[in-house]
Amino acid sequence: MEQIPESKFEDKRSIIIEQLVEQNVFKIDGRQLYELSLYELMKTYTEEL
Repeated sequence: MEQIPESKFEDKRSIIIEQLVEQNVFKIDGRQLYELSLYELMKTYTEEL
């Protein structure tokens, strides 16, 4: 079966999660990164820079 390609938002979200994990950020406000929205991830990512 052919795999459905991820949307651009999911791709961006995955990249941000990977970069946060590289900075040893695994949870934000007690929630796992994969539970957060793209907006919440981007907000944290820009604050970490």
